[in-house]
Amino acid sequence: MHDVPHEIITVAQMYAADRFAAEHGVPTLNLMEAAGRAVADLVLRRKPKPGPVVVLCGPGNNGGDGFVVARLLKARGWPVTVALLGARDALKGDAAINAGRWSGETVPLSPAALAGAELVVDALYGAGLSRLLEGVARDTVMALNNHTAQVVAIDVPSGLHGDLGRAYDGLCVAADATVTFFRKKPAHVLMPGRIACGPVTLAQIGIPDEAIEAIKPALFVNGKRLWGRAYPKPDPRAHKYAHGHAVVVSGPAHATGAARLAARGALRIGAGLVSVASPRAAVDVNAKHLTAIMVKPFDGAEGLAQLLSDKRYNAVAIGPGVGVGEATRAMVYAVLDSDRAAVLDADALTSFAGETEALFGSALGKSVLTPHEGEFERLFPGLLKSSSSRIDAVRTAAAQAGCVVLLKGPDTTVAAPDGRVSINTNAPPYLGTAGSGDVLAGFILGLLAQHMEPFLAASAAVWMHGLAATQFGPGLIAEDLPEQVPAILRRLYEEI
Repeated sequence: MHDVPHEIITVAQMYAADRFAAEHGVPTLNLMEAAGRAVADLVLRRKPKPGPVVVLCGPGNNGGDGFVVARLLKARGWPVTVALLGARDALKGDAAINAGRWSGETVPLSPAALAGAELVVDALYGAGLSRLLEGVARDTVMALNNHTAQVVAIDVPSGLHGDLGRAYDGLCVAADATVTFFRKKPAHVLMPGRIACGPVTLAQIGIPDEAIEAIKPALFVNGKRLWGRAYPKPDPRAHKYAHGHAVVVSGPAHATGAARLAARGALRIGAGLVSVASPRAAVDVNAKHLTAIMVKPFDGAEGLAQLLSDKRYNAVAIGPGVGVGEATRAMVYAVLDSDRAAVLDADALTSFAGETEALFGSALGKSVLTPHEGEFERLFPGLLKSSSSRIDAVRTAAAQAGCVVLLKGPDTTVAAPDGRVSINTNAPPYLGTAGSGDVLAGFILGLLAQHMEPFLAASAAVWMHGLAATQFGPGLIAEDLPEQVPAILRRLYEEI
């Protein structure tokens, strides 16, 4: 669980880590040598049989890394050509030193330099590029993306902004694999950057781990390293009541399935008891479909408030299939007034479109909001578009709402009001199916019922959700997701 670092650092924080290493006696030339060796090692793993390699070197330290790769591969007998952007005598510092150590063929960067290459190492620009690709670099990247050679990128694919996870005008190298150093950057986990990177190898090149203590990042790759220690494990001394009693608020008789999906998710992930709070007109249909999950009748917001006056119910989810409008808003207030941990999903969020001030003025501290992008726009109009990145948007939203906000998507992002953010990377496309979000709401609810802190509960639930979908594979429907949980938990309990 603790082998792969889970912190994500920004470009500025990576520069700070480099400075920390230099200030603590690690020569920057050693870092460049180690970086180049890590890339060369990956090339050798991906293509054990030597073949023509072209290394595209830029004018900065990324290009210096490229010169190291070229030298190391040439020493192993590979035919290597360096295609250099700019003049060799314009290189500075460590990049100039490593260019001087290169005795092989060097040609000017151009699309023609790619001719005959079986593998291309992209060392043009690193994560700090703050402009779109221009001139011969642009032409060469366009040609590379239409080439048949394998592409290994150093740090990030050239043209991809390290913090934003996207290219300024959509053009960047489409890599088959990327090697980065010390810690991942946002571009390695955010879409569409994650696709442009391909599989990312994280190499440790000699920067002391103590640099992380100095940087104190608040951005994390979602996974067991983040929340494993807090995950509720079975206690042989405990009983079902110790694992919490979760409540899912059902919609009307014609729209009850979503609540039942959420309830089953909560039960499978470990809540000791789960009840569906059902409008009286929907009790019959809910009761016919439920066995281990109980049905609790109620009438309107007042009835829900009375039901939740029972302190044994310690976590509530409202939204799946409940309907949009004033009645739902009233029930949401009843949930929040009960001071329970809460998941507000789907219709519970849409019901507050245009009235978010009232919602955010409520006691949301124990809540998790779970919008997809459309619902996020209704709650936080214009925020996604005006923010520099998805990370900044969700972090701002959590601060505004005063609670955890989870923005669904292929890179589901979870933010806490204190600034912590996790980004999920294990969700397969099979999750694009009706009801999968309802199951996710249930997973979060079940972990909240087991007293897991909201940010960690939401992050863990998202990861479990993605793994469950991957484990099942193509043909997934929402009902399949909870049934994958027992096998996942069995492995998880052995690892945390």
